[in-house]
Amino acid sequence: MKLKNNEVGVYAIGGLGEIGRNMYCVEYQDEIIIMDCGIKFPEDDMMGINYVISDYSYLVKNRKKIKALVVTHGHEDHIGGIPYLLKKIPEIPVYATPFALALIRGKLDEHGILNSSELHEEHEDTVLKFDKLSVTFFRTTHSIPDTLGIAVHTPEGAVLFTGDFKFDLTPVMNQPAPDFQEMAKLGKEGVLALLSDSTNAEVPTFTKSERFVAHSLHDIITGIKGRIIFATFASNLYRVSTAIKAAVDTGRKVAIFGRSMENGVQNGIDLGYLDIPEGTLVDANEINHTPPEKAMILCTGSQGEPLAALSRIADGTHRQISLQPGDTVIFSSNPIPGNTTSVNHLINKLTEAGANVVHGKIHNVHTSGHAGQEEQKMMIELTKPEYFIPVHGEYRMQVVHTETAQSTGMPKDHTFVLKNGDVLALTKDSSRIAGHINIPDVFVDTSGSDDVGNIVVRDRQILAEEGLVVVVATVDYKHQRVLAGPDILSRGFVYMRESTELISQAQKHVYHILKTEMAKDPQPKENEIRKAIIENLQDFLYSKTERRPMILPMLIEKK
Repeated sequence: MKLKNNEVGVYAIGGLGEIGRNMYCVEYQDEIIIMDCGIKFPEDDMMGINYVISDYSYLVKNRKKIKALVVTHGHEDHIGGIPYLLKKIPEIPVYATPFALALIRGKLDEHGILNSSELHEEHEDTVLKFDKLSVTFFRTTHSIPDTLGIAVHTPEGAVLFTGDFKFDLTPVMNQPAPDFQEMAKLGKEGVLALLSDSTNAEVPTFTKSERFVAHSLHDIITGIKGRIIFATFASNLYRVSTAIKAAVDTGRKVAIFGRSMENGVQNGIDLGYLDIPEGTLVDANEINHTPPEKAMILCTGSQGEPLAALSRIADGTHRQISLQPGDTVIFSSNPIPGNTTSVNHLINKLTEAGANVVHGKIHNVHTSGHAGQEEQKMMIELTKPEYFIPVHGEYRMQVVHTETAQSTGMPKDHTFVLKNGDVLALTKDSSRIAGHINIPDVFVDTSGSDDVGNIVVRDRQILAEEGLVVVVATVDYKHQRVLAGPDILSRGFVYMRESTELISQAQKHVYHILKTEMAKDPQPKENEIRKAIIENLQDFLYSKTERRPMILPMLIEKK
């Protein structure tokens, strides 16, 4: 990447062509502002992977330029990567709204780096000033309290990042409506570029207010006679507040399950967002002895996560709660892309266990926190950007969002569908692609390790799809003899009792490979022999079965 002295660089470390992993940067001369640092949830074929973060190598290399990480709101896809970034660059000051900051503190504490991190609270009137750049904020609405858009002011104009937003004019929990005046003021002062949320770019309408769902959920909960299990995102405090209020209005006690849900509710209470009457919240022991019509369980697991409370309840492995006849499970969220199969599997499992499951738009138990096309147009008309960059969305969503921008009068050559790592260099009068930053995926597995490489994930996929073949042989390299074997073991490839002929042919094939390779050199190299076995046996098995299992040679050398 090579920026000219008067150019503003805009690029994504994550968040383009995908849902999640939001992380965007504005760079001018020797200063960088980072906006959000999230995770992405894994696809179904990412075996044993908890989530995906970005490679931060470029930022590590340019750490002296980084002035701040500013956060729009507290969802995982915007803050989940912060502990991993701060482990590599601990000196970055982090600015976040009160609820997001509480969630970030919890994450940093879990990683053991809270005391070494520099954290600051931001509000809509906060102004951050640096030598060449400054940062201000504007109020938006989303499905979580304390959401702000970010304006990075440069000598060429402001670069705006909406964060996740919608224009909810009747927000719940006494949250204020969006600050249209501030957005319009920024537009009048001069917006160089707008980075706008594309999640609902294909939805041609306004997004329904959270208050609409609150009324719907209240009516549904009022009509349920048995025990209620209410599943949603732990950070969706609006939905949590609605569920607890409905429980209070119907005389129900509430028990909370799932560490993240417990933390989210406690943060909501501490910050004054949740006003829960004394005696409403009870522990597992008390909820188990509460009449079903007076009980509600609030839990995590609405995305089908296997280790979350709801999945363990469905499996019958939760140590405190088990399904009862007459239970109603309410899913108050939509599946994140990539999680649909897991969510459907969980719904089926709950239904088979006898629960009544309420989910989906048909029951009005969820509304999106993201703007539809009409709100996206309003954002563009209010801010009047010179250039437009759709972010936070899959490729097709970005394309549709640029078409929406063009429908408002944006010139086509002023709209950019970028990929992660593409560097857009901007001035008031020019735009160009100034190079590309290589940003490989980084996989975090169930142990919390962030060094699970692409090769490991690929191996897991091969094992799951094609199986494993182990080749065992005892060899005498000195006399070029095969002393025992080769024996072949199959796991997940073929059923050995029914494939004796194939196994016998494979053994003869490997025996021939061993003899041939050992005859090539008086001092044969084991690595080369192993490589030859893998390549040749894989080709042989593919010719017989059209499958390529993973080959694991185990050669025992006689000394």
